[in-house]
Amino acid sequence: MNYKNLKKCDPQVYKALMGELKRQQEGMELIASENYVSEAVLEALGSVFTNKYSEGYPGRRYYGGQEYTDLAETLAIERAKKLFGAEHVNVQPLSGAPANMIAYSAVLKPGDTVLGMDLSHGGHLTHGHPVTLSAKIYNFIRYKTDESGMIDYDELEKMAIKHKPKLILAGFSAYTRQLDYKRFQQIAKKVGAILMIDIAHIAGLIAGKAIPNPVPYFDIVTTTTHKTLRGPRGGMIMCKKEFAKAIDKSAFPGFQGGPHMNNIAAKAIAFGEALKPSFRKYAKQILKNAKVMEKELIKHGFKLMFEGTDNHMVLVDVYESKGVTGKEAEIALDKVGITLNKNMVPDDSRGPMDPSGIRIGVPAITTRGMKEKEIKIICKWIKDAIKNRNNEKLLKKIRKDVVKMCKKFPIYK
Repeated sequence: MNYKNLKKCDPQVYKALMGELKRQQEGMELIASENYVSEAVLEALGSVFTNKYSEGYPGRRYYGGQEYTDLAETLAIERAKKLFGAEHVNVQPLSGAPANMIAYSAVLKPGDTVLGMDLSHGGHLTHGHPVTLSAKIYNFIRYKTDESGMIDYDELEKMAIKHKPKLILAGFSAYTRQLDYKRFQQIAKKVGAILMIDIAHIAGLIAGKAIPNPVPYFDIVTTTTHKTLRGPRGGMIMCKKEFAKAIDKSAFPGFQGGPHMNNIAAKAIAFGEALKPSFRKYAKQILKNAKVMEKELIKHGFKLMFEGTDNHMVLVDVYESKGVTGKEAEIALDKVGITLNKNMVPDDSRGPMDPSGIRIGVPAITTRGMKEKEIKIICKWIKDAIKNRNNEKLLKKIRKDVVKMCKKFPIYK
């Protein structure tokens, strides 16, 4: 990758960028929300589309000179429709949190009740956590998983009947089981609620036909375009035609001004990549790798939340199973070049900055071409690094082994 102009113009930023490239190339990325985009996507992100303002939508812009921005955005929309079978698509949200806020404001009024998943039980900050702006505007009631770690749909139905939400929200950031889309739909119909799902984490698995598609069941579907979908950092909203006008108006001019056309062009490229047969193969390999990780970590004595995984990640209670906090585990693994994140577990007694768990995902290493054989080795490294977190000599040895494996699976050649 050539950054000669940047090197000459700003050596300090160049140094930071080169350092990050080296970190990614020589490290094992196991953060469940991270992935690697193609060089084509990177080129679009750094393209002349960065220079163009394009308020409005294709064919309805407020500035002139839009023939090529219209072409790029239309390609992104049509490809997304084909990928997910969506009736209407808006590709302008800047990321997942803005996409959720846009969707809320399109169909809700301040004070309306929303039923969303509790953060510590696998939900997302924007699904009603008290520290967020959305929770200050809307009345969020948060549902949890049961003692077995699964969503109790009977209890969810009781809550819906009791609280009469205007919106029922499905989706997660650390829940590892397949959602029952039909049951969500039945509950929403019973109480007359709008039904929305945030598929940010599993969008790529859905696009790759590896897990069921929720789009036919839900009124509104929000997502990021990175994570498993392997596109640029951004957001997207899909919806039934009856909500299209409200969603578009809420996005612009309601919540955002000019869309980032370089990002939208990159989304179009990523969606085109996701339509290829190779992407389906990749999505299925993610599930295979995650299942191997589940079995290997259990074999190594780790306690997995939700009794395992049906998607791209596992949530591990390292505090109960190994007597190590999530923060301690994250730091130890950072030392050997394995990057993941500390994460709360259901009803965690510890705080979010030093919780009981860690979240581990396989999308990025699957993109690199790693398969079941490599997953088994990585799980042993995780066990050894956590167990020997104070043994600097052993940690350095594992670090060398991690770099050696990473060099066999380069990100950018």
